[in-house]
Amino acid sequence: MYQYNEIDQKLVDERVAQFRRQTERFLKGELSEDQFRPLRLRNGLYIQTHAPMLRIAGPYGLLNTKQFRMLAHIARKYDKGYCHFTTRQNIQFNWPKLEAVPDILADLASVQMHAIQTSGNCMRNTTSDHLAGVCVDEIEDPRPYCEIIRQWTTLHPEFDYLPRKFKIAVSGSLNDRAATQLHDIGVHIVKNEAGDLGFRILAGGGLGRTPVIGQVIKPYLERKYLLSYLEAILRIYNLYGRRDNKYKARIKILVRETGIEEFTRQVEEEWSHTKDTLILTDERIAAIKAHFALPPYDKDAASNTRFATHQATNPAFATWYKHNTADHKVAGYRAVFLSLKAPDVPPGDMTDTQLDAVADLSDLYSFSQIRVTHRQNLVFADVRQADLFPLWQQLDQLKLATPNIGTVTDMICCPGLDFCSLANASSIGVAKEINEALDDMDYIHDIGELKVNMSGCMNGCAHQSVGHIGILGVDKKGTEWYQLTLGGSSDNEAAIGERLGPAIAKDEVTNAITTILDVYVKQRQEEESFLDMVKRVGIEPFKDQVYANH
Repeated sequence: MYQYNEIDQKLVDERVAQFRRQTERFLKGELSEDQFRPLRLRNGLYIQTHAPMLRIAGPYGLLNTKQFRMLAHIARKYDKGYCHFTTRQNIQFNWPKLEAVPDILADLASVQMHAIQTSGNCMRNTTSDHLAGVCVDEIEDPRPYCEIIRQWTTLHPEFDYLPRKFKIAVSGSLNDRAATQLHDIGVHIVKNEAGDLGFRILAGGGLGRTPVIGQVIKPYLERKYLLSYLEAILRIYNLYGRRDNKYKARIKILVRETGIEEFTRQVEEEWSHTKDTLILTDERIAAIKAHFALPPYDKDAASNTRFATHQATNPAFATWYKHNTADHKVAGYRAVFLSLKAPDVPPGDMTDTQLDAVADLSDLYSFSQIRVTHRQNLVFADVRQADLFPLWQQLDQLKLATPNIGTVTDMICCPGLDFCSLANASSIGVAKEINEALDDMDYIHDIGELKVNMSGCMNGCAHQSVGHIGILGVDKKGTEWYQLTLGGSSDNEAAIGERLGPAIAKDEVTNAITTILDVYVKQRQEEESFLDMVKRVGIEPFKDQVYANH
């Protein structure tokens, strides 16, 4: 895990001091709201419906236990005892007082955390695969390159005021778990015909009001040119991205209006003049990689078979093992998912007590590190098989062992009207109602992999456009209605979901979801996934049943 050097720490500390002065001036009336807005946004501070919301960066989703304990401290001292994990691997607090935010940022800086560029029209948190470094399908660990990009993007003076926010995701595996095709820039680690490692670069992806799948603009890029090529893309976007309309200001609109061939030509032309001015050397790559050295794995871990006995004698543990753990590249280890989707809890929320307990468990079982996933869950990446049973027992006591990873109740859900000032409709309450209707775990497991994403407005923070089932809240003359889409995906074969039909009333959403599931169960072929069935039959069988009584 990357550790700050003196320069990193000084930068963050000085930013805290700067924002403290800005906040004090605003509270004294020396800065207007319009003057203060861009300053607070550059420090992750939004104004929500009930209180400010502070978004904290989780670089490529990797945190240590000291940082987790600090999150618990902040939840207790400055908030209402909990925090929220987002789809971009960040952390949010929904109830801080404005005058306390500089103190929160100072506390975060003491454990090498910050909120710099987690909002505003700038380059945001670089995201990556939550199984990076341990997954069996990995070409190379993407995290060192994420860290290199993080350092390059932080307070980059040329790109401090972009036309709109800008997001980069990096994947190093054959299976894309970072939704790279749905980012402004997607970076894939690949090998060329000679076996040399490099990058495939995509541009123009994005969700929100106009969901677009990114396109390849550079099939193979040498490693040394990573930053210079990204800089060329950013420079073209900064020059030509629309600033007259914030809804058309993202790079996806520029790529669409310019055309992918012309946009690529412009990037290549810009890059031809600057490609050798920002070379990523082998020495620099090696220095960053040293921060991500393998932990001291137990060489005898594979010989311990105690967990197999527990599997055979404890059905609940066996179910959890099947659904909430993943293969690991080191024999005798598993990656463990901590579900933040217990039926009676808002998706992605954790209490201060859980945060402290998870830190303790990670110290015991996973080398003191925790990952944040894109589906608002957590991962212990390096757990010995022999430790799985005691870990499960303790996670179960903490309500973090619901065996639903990848299932219909592992729902992505934005805060909706409960907190967000932009929302048109509720999300958390609807998610709770759906979970209550789907209380049969055997039925949920029989359905298999099914990703449900629900957003309370067109900004699409919960990625409803690429959910296998997408739920979008809309406003109709002051009442809450919901549009449904089917067939979306953020995986390798990324797809935008197809709208099922007219929006439905709030009290009809749960019945619509259970109807869709019933159609799937009755009409699927053997071993056919929900997404594969939608591809085979289209949306009509689902549409007919959902709107049968309309």
